[in-house]
Amino acid sequence: MAAVTGAVHPAPTDTTQGPLGALDDQALFEGVRKGSEEHFNVLYERYFSRIYNFIYVRTRNHADAEELAQETFTVVFRSSEAYSGRSTPLGWIYGIAKNTVYNHLRRNRTHGERVEEAGADAVQSASPIWRLNPEEQLAMDRYARIIEERLDSVSEWQAEVFYLRHVENLPIREIEKRTDKSSDAIRSGLYRVKRLLLEGEQALAGA
Repeated sequence: MAAVTGAVHPAPTDTTQGPLGALDDQALFEGVRKGSEEHFNVLYERYFSRIYNFIYVRTRNHADAEELAQETFTVVFRSSEAYSGRSTPLGWIYGIAKNTVYNHLRRNRTHGERVEEAGADAVQSASPIWRLNPEEQLAMDRYARIIEERLDSVSEWQAEVFYLRHVENLPIREIEKRTDKSSDAIRSGLYRVKRLLLEGEQALAGA
């Protein structure tokens, strides 16, 4: 499974122009369910960037987003037999990505709570370069929790267009091409995500 175990970048080189590249998602996924690494690699390259973008909006960390995206596709390959067909293959992959991010954020919060309980000395020894006191760590954990709760109500494509617009700084026209969404839908989606993030900041300030 070279696409998962090798070094990967947020925008993998497109090698999907061969015969397998012409297959639709369902046909590719049938091959994955039979254990075909070739089918999996095409599916991986087709959607890695979209899953990466989806995860980055929630983690705000490029290294974490890349690692979690690879973890997502590892689960996709190993658990493909569990796919029931009730959703599209891409929808199923998004669901795995969402669970992967949730578990990652939960682990981080648990670690932060343990550090806080250990006291300021543990915080300082854990990070000699960037130190957070217990109050700052608690505030960061609370903010991450609030933002994640609000982003749970955002659709996958809305998270994707937010990343493309505000992280990659792409114009609306380019985002239209990448997501196959109208400019009005994109602007509406961007407004929704911004409003949710603002509400999260306001809720934190009022806490």
